[in-house]
Amino acid sequence: MSSVPLPWSKRLFDLIVATVSLVVLSPLLLILAAAVRVTLGAPVLFRQRRPGLNGVPFEIAKFRTLTEQRDASGALLDDARRMTSLGRWLRRTSLDELPELFNVVRGEMSLVGPRPLLMQYLERYSPRQARRHEVRPGITGLAQVSGRNLVTWEERFEIDVWYVEHWSFRLDLRILGRTLVKVVTREGINQPGHETAREFLGSDGGRPADARR
Repeated sequence: MSSVPLPWSKRLFDLIVATVSLVVLSPLLLILAAAVRVTLGAPVLFRQRRPGLNGVPFEIAKFRTLTEQRDASGALLDDARRMTSLGRWLRRTSLDELPELFNVVRGEMSLVGPRPLLMQYLERYSPRQARRHEVRPGITGLAQVSGRNLVTWEERFEIDVWYVEHWSFRLDLRILGRTLVKVVTREGINQPGHETAREFLGSDGGRPADARR
């Protein structure tokens, strides 16, 4: 898999906006970190390996939204039973994603691009679906402003590939603008009846999974 060459201006824009945002939002980040620490304990951040550019793994960082509650056998409870009111609010406002700005500064992510999903999905993609990894993953993306978790996996991946094939700076600005609207209106956060997106098992369907913590 080879990456799609994008102009240096996209990376420069990412770096400037992410750095300025981290400085401006630092008081909010500290407040949220303290709230998570008091409510959920340590660690404050949820970290997980995700596939980045060309499928190369990196460690994504988000604010934790779930407890570590387990059943009698030691298995984690489902998301709905581990979700706190703070965690639910963080997800609905997308504030749990703010630590990903550090991933952008490090060059592991972009402000806009296909969302980084789970490592095990790599072997389940069709060759066309795998093209979503030809650009850096994003904090937000065209699929997210086109329905977020309410669209099917196949629709989402087709949107991701369309973005790869039609990228432009103007398109990124439009996606960022639409993202702000989506966050404010809290539209399309989850699939009906689920705290997280369904797991992608291939084009045959899926089931609820901890795709997002």
